[in-house]
Amino acid sequence: MLWDLSGELWLWTKALHIICVMAWMAGHFYLPRLYVYHAQEPENSPTGETFKVMERRLLRAIMNPAAVLSLFFGLILLGNLSEDAWLSVWLWIKLVCVTGLFIMHFLNMKWRQDFLAGRNRRSHKFYRVANEVPTLLMIVLVIMVVVKPWE
Repeated sequence: MLWDLSGELWLWTKALHIICVMAWMAGHFYLPRLYVYHAQEPENSPTGETFKVMERRLLRAIMNPAAVLSLFFGLILLGNLSEDAWLSVWLWIKLVCVTGLFIMHFLNMKWRQDFLAGRNRRSHKFYRVANEVPTLLMIVLVIMVVVKPWE
């Protein structure tokens, strides 16, 4: 344990972490859905240009800050875990899933750049599948944090 958060400070840290994760996940669910619709538009169409603005705003105004704050509060919570917690399988599975969410975040950033540069070669079907990955990661994450199997 790096530090000892207790009582109300521990609860506020958890609450802020959950709020930030919820905002980040909302972006993870919505941004690939925008890509689904964007991929169906002809290059440089007025609707495609509108999607570019929506994607930028979602990523910069919601997803990026929420990802950074989720990581910040998550690291504080990790620093407060006992040494025994680090031996739990559930925690390592959770950390792998969190890494997966960050990989998806960076992929979303790359895909946005592809749309901006007119280099998107992926179909709307690809983005429909990509849209499911954060959902699957979230399901595993919630089970690991709440149920804590293999504790």
